[in-house]
Amino acid sequence: MIELAVVGAHLSGMALNPELRDHGAVFRRAVATAPCYRLFALAGGPPRRPGLLRVAADGGAIATEIWALPAAGFGRFVAGIPAPLCIGTLLLADGTTSKGFLVEPEGLAGAEDITRFGGWRAFLAAPPQTETGRPTP
Repeated sequence: MIELAVVGAHLSGMALNPELRDHGAVFRRAVATAPCYRLFALAGGPPRRPGLLRVAADGGAIATEIWALPAAGFGRFVAGIPAPLCIGTLLLADGTTSKGFLVEPEGLAGAEDITRFGGWRAFLAAPPQTETGRPTP
């Protein structure tokens, strides 16, 4: 089994989670990343998707779920991931590493930095913001 960290539309109960299950994935645990990532709401969709980018400074810890897939299922799943998303090695807060979703820097055009929410679920649950950062009336 190959572990895969997911941060957005593949989380439990989200729109793309069935794709993981269709490839034989099983949930292992929830864990945050090490505090060296920025999370972005990418332009486009549906579904809405985040992009995780490792940074040298000013990063944050981002909520993830770790799923495990059989090797063949992992290969089929990864083959279907569209750019600008990609798979890399994520550093996790518990000191472990996992393969996981990242975004190519080119994919950040028009994206919103949502690191302050600490994760995709928290971002989606937050009230809409105005350009000043205040909740909309």
